[in-house]
Amino acid sequence: MKIENRGEAVPSGKVKNCGEAVSLNKLNKENFISIFGNIKPKNNMQSKASTPEEYIESLPEDRKEVISKLRKVIRKNLPKGFGEGMYYGMLGFVVPHKLYPAGYHCDPKIPLPFMSVASQKNFVAVYHMGVYSDPKLLDWFTKEYGKHCKTKLDMGKSCIRFKKMDDIPYDLIGELASKITPQEWISHYEKSFRN
Repeated sequence: MKIENRGEAVPSGKVKNCGEAVSLNKLNKENFISIFGNIKPKNNMQSKASTPEEYIESLPEDRKEVISKLRKVIRKNLPKGFGEGMYYGMLGFVVPHKLYPAGYHCDPKIPLPFMSVASQKNFVAVYHMGVYSDPKLLDWFTKEYGKHCKTKLDMGKSCIRFKKMDDIPYDLIGELASKITPQEWISHYEKSFRN
């Protein structure tokens, strides 16, 4: 289905990469691959569902509501042009091949990933690739997070983890989803990977 309508914090301007902080200003092809090259979920929680609806239906009751709310707020706020589907066993939002024919460098048959949502064993994860390619966006998100949640921000290489299902900042995730257009994400991706 296409949308046609709308760990651990690291120092500002840096992203966690294999245990060390990497300056986003020096994000090169090797760093990009180690950060974005494998966005498959951990804990062997990869779903076999073929549609977002099938994925949500397969979840435990307490996670159905959370993933449904996240999906709804992301779909409502994503700029026009992103697509939705199941990628790497997760609910994913991508730049479709019609906008970026080259696809994802790890598997060009797959559209360029942008955001994903997954129910993991001990948490719900929101993967947002743009937050790591734009230091200003990362700064904004880390500052805003404390205004919306009682819990400490738990970020990893390419995910934001939520262990308390009653403390997920849906409005903030929606605002985060709205911050980058497909064209802007393509530009960030190409500067980081293709150069």
